[in-house]
Amino acid sequence: MSEKIYTTMKSVGIGNLVMGILFIAVGIAGGVLMIISGGRLLKKKSEILF
Repeated sequence: MSEKIYTTMKSVGIGNLVMGILFIAVGIAGGVLMIISGGRLLKKKSEILF
C-alpha cells in the first residue's frame, strides 16, 4: 500500500517540476518578445501619427 503512495508522490513531483520548468521557459520567451516589440515601437516612434 505504501509503495503506491510513494510512486504517486514521485510522479506528481516530477510533473510539478516539469511544469515549473515549462512556465519559466514560457515566461522568459514572453519577456524577450515584449522587449523586442517595445524596441520596434521606440524605433518607429517618429512614424506613428495620432
